[in-house]
Amino acid sequence: MRDTPSRGGTTDAVTTALREAILDGALPPSVWLPEDELAKTLQVSRTPVREALRRLADEGLVIKTAHHGTVVAGLSLEDILALYVVRENLEGLAGRLAAVRSDNRLLSALETTQKRLARAAEQGGPAEMAKESLEFHRLLRTATGNPYLERFLTQVEHAVRRLPATFTQRDRTAAVFDEHQAIIDAIRDGDGDAAAAAAAKHMHEARNVRLAMVLGS
Repeated sequence: MRDTPSRGGTTDAVTTALREAILDGALPPSVWLPEDELAKTLQVSRTPVREALRRLADEGLVIKTAHHGTVVAGLSLEDILALYVVRENLEGLAGRLAAVRSDNRLLSALETTQKRLARAAEQGGPAEMAKESLEFHRLLRTATGNPYLERFLTQVEHAVRRLPATFTQRDRTAAVFDEHQAIIDAIRDGDGDAAAAAAAKHMHEARNVRLAMVLGS
């Protein structure tokens, strides 16, 4: 697991290490998480491990079962559908608020991310493109100035990171680039309605690609 804390590490550090291991797939769905083994691996006592698992259960990343311990949660088709109902609406709201609060720094950062996405498409791969796409959405949610919306969207992002990258699908890279640009253009115009619509459409298209991947169509 990455970012393993040294002996005496805090609960926050243990939580981060376990969360990243789950999101990166190092700890895949259905894997059991024995507290004693995790404590030994992370070189901490069982107390921060126990608290970290409780936090991750609150985030929906693990499932704690009475008398059986903790297991990494899976994502079903129903989970993906529910996830995108929330994501489509929250990203739309983020786009609207970002357009209202927009400044040149935000636009410059979004355009820079677009350039890095294009470079990753030529020289990198799906993982690098996914990283730049996540950065694009991080910039949007940060620009809203709403800590609650940021928190909710961060939790949604954690769930999305557990899914296979959509950039492996044909023509998705070009589509994402165009969908991102539509959001940027609306923000530059200060058009909250257009930014909300573009962001929601972007998530709707992502949902359709995810479903096709899961269903094999």
